[in-house]
Amino acid sequence: MLDIANLSDIGEVMTSKNMMRIGAFLAGTGSNMASWRHPNAVADGAISLEYYRDLTHRAEEALLDFVFFGDGLYISEKSHPNFLNRFEPLTLLAALSMETTHIGLAATLSTTYSEPFTVARQFASIDHISNGRAGWNIVTSPLEGSALNYSKPEHPKHDLRYEIADEYLEVTKGLWDSWEDDAFIRSKEEGVFFDRSKMHRLNHMGKHYSVQGPLNISRSQQGRPLLIQAGSSEAGKEFASKHADVIFTGQASIEDARLFYQDVKSRAVSHGRSPDDILILPGCAPVIGDTPIIAESKYQEITNLVDIEDAVNYLGRYFNDMDFSSYNLDEPFPELGDFARNGWESATDRLKKLAMEENLTLRELALKTTTPKPAFFGTPTQVADTMQEWFQTGACDGYMLNAAVLPDGFNDFVNLVLPELKERGLFRESYQANTLRGNLGLPIPSNRYSKELE
Repeated sequence: MLDIANLSDIGEVMTSKNMMRIGAFLAGTGSNMASWRHPNAVADGAISLEYYRDLTHRAEEALLDFVFFGDGLYISEKSHPNFLNRFEPLTLLAALSMETTHIGLAATLSTTYSEPFTVARQFASIDHISNGRAGWNIVTSPLEGSALNYSKPEHPKHDLRYEIADEYLEVTKGLWDSWEDDAFIRSKEEGVFFDRSKMHRLNHMGKHYSVQGPLNISRSQQGRPLLIQAGSSEAGKEFASKHADVIFTGQASIEDARLFYQDVKSRAVSHGRSPDDILILPGCAPVIGDTPIIAESKYQEITNLVDIEDAVNYLGRYFNDMDFSSYNLDEPFPELGDFARNGWESATDRLKKLAMEENLTLRELALKTTTPKPAFFGTPTQVADTMQEWFQTGACDGYMLNAAVLPDGFNDFVNLVLPELKERGLFRESYQANTLRGNLGLPIPSNRYSKELE
């Protein structure tokens, strides 16, 4: 395993690019279950183009790397309010691409309930419309109820979903290489629109997919859309280290973040990749105040928005919408065995471990899950200090900003913490490239067919 702590094994993978990479997760009113109740929240933000446009403009003015929009394919009465009524994210990306010039635009789409040819076209189109700023967060869909919306008899098992996703990505990446970069000549004088030798059919015949190709759209300015993944299970980490350019993760402590960083970077090397070519961005949900007392007051305000019923429902989301109403709130969290591991495998394992180690009741685990106290907490200087420590000691390559309440949490970070990071030389003063990959410091993937001829 690589020694990330001293960085010698990977040629200073983190410090060689000494600028943090920061994206912003724009999830309606915020990540907290009750965020819509906050006095400053825009309660219908999840279906307001004007709201998302304004937030994205602010993110671009702040020089953030990208904005990100999540998605899901199943809801119930217990779902997060932002999930109940929200945009299909690729439609939103297309709209925002016309309103922005530099910031990356990324969204979630499932490999379990879609076809690679269609998705390759959709993201390639967004990539062209935005001039090379598209990113795809690849998910396998954790919730078993998703199958019921797609005429499927059952939700595929966890590891099978990743097996499907692996072949799916091989097909999708192959389709994106259908046309070499100089294939389209468009010579009106000679009557030649394209070079036939530079068009390639994929002719994929696999276990799960049969796709001929070619794709009917060319590569973009950044080669292909940025690939993002957030798997933390063994199958998820293996998939992400093989395919992803950026990995989202949720580590509660710097020690856990370092271990995850080391593990994934090592796996990337085992797949023949450079550790520099994969960026790890843990979630950052800062609570910021001019003083620690003010920060604590803001945290308590968020906590007080959540009632225990909402908290238990939110916890149940990780256990396939489990109904905990028959359990005593003030008794130890129940023993559930392997129940719901087919969905959020790493999350359910983490929550059960937390409950056992801290001897938590159902009430305590529900509240801790819904309103966790973030690692990034306190004054702007304290939050910047913590971010710098994680960044400079092998825990991350940057952050995924995921405010508990929007727009307040986002504005606090941009207005109070970002200037600190810029003053310390840890974040850019201007965009350095026109594409998302360029601003992230990631190379343009070579077209496989062009490479063969070199």
